[in-house]
Amino acid sequence: MQSQDQILERIRQTLVELFELDSARITPEARLYEDLEIDSIDVVDLMDEVQKHTGRKVTPEDFRSVRTVNDLAMVVQRLLHA
Repeated sequence: MQSQDQILERIRQTLVELFELDSARITPEARLYEDLEIDSIDVVDLMDEVQKHTGRKVTPEDFRSVRTVNDLAMVVQRLLHA
């Protein structure tokens, strides 16, 4: 079982690798769209990575309420424990 900190670190690594973001910008409070400039097409790639990591099917509904990195971490945690 992964801790919240481990999940956040994995998300940070994924965002750096996928979108070439500065890891210092990726905080739990960082807003995906406004602060990290992730667009709707990027979200599809991000959903794919979450699916690979969790081994669970990820639906648009899973991402509907995701606004921040911490929101994303909560989705990942829920999928890991489903």
